Amino acid sequence: MDKQYLIDNWQRVHAQVVAACEQADSHAEQVTLLAVSKTKPAQTIATLAQQGQRHFGENYLQEALEKINELQSQPDAEHIVWHYIGSIQRNKTRDIAEHFDWVQTVERGIIAKRLNDQRPEDLPPLNVLVQVNIDDEDSKSGCLPAELPELISAIKSYERLILRGLMIIPAKADTNAFARTQQLFEDIKDKHPDLAHWDTLSMGMSGDMADAIAHGSTMVRVGTAIFGSRE
Repeated sequence: MDKQYLIDNWQRVHAQVVAACEQADSHAEQVTLLAVSKTKPAQTIATLAQQGQRHFGENYLQEALEKINELQSQPDAEHIVWHYIGSIQRNKTRDIAEHFDWVQTVERGIIAKRLNDQRPEDLPPLNVLVQVNIDDEDSKSGCLPAELPELISAIKSYERLILRGLMIIPAKADTNAFARTQQLFEDIKDKHPDLAHWDTLSMGMSGDMADAIAHGSTMVRVGTAIFGSRE
């Protein structure tokens, strides 16, 4: 990929996020742009890191580990914040716990426990989001809203995890998923005043990030609009 083309895309998306925040009467610094770099080479991540992009999301563990290893020697590597946004299998939790800063796809208690137990003591606690299947779709991962209280209570008890909020991938036909998730997020905040770091609502992608920001999203996951279409 042409480096300038990539930078131009990133700057355009960044400007769109700022404009969406202004439209929603919120501060742009309160919304994190997560560059979804799955299937893209490590050099594209390095290019954007040099421009100041900090947060990168990866779906495929083995591919992500190779990139993390490759980029370790890059000058901006220490500033990169790695988010795991793919589905989590039990036998993958150790690598995720050891190499990522955030995990956005926690949906079961057993996964949370394994991430907690396998998070190295010399690293800060792992930031986690609970993925919610807001539309109860068979094809989507995530816990159901009714399952949230039990899962939240479990995660709160783990010292090596910090529960930050919720993540959703709504059905394309659902026009009010963002509003319902925003309400769910606020309800949990009210019921759990002891959640000191409950501050993140990860929703919105390339095609709907403005709508998501209007409904309280604090993190938008953008891939195609930055990196172009995937092969």
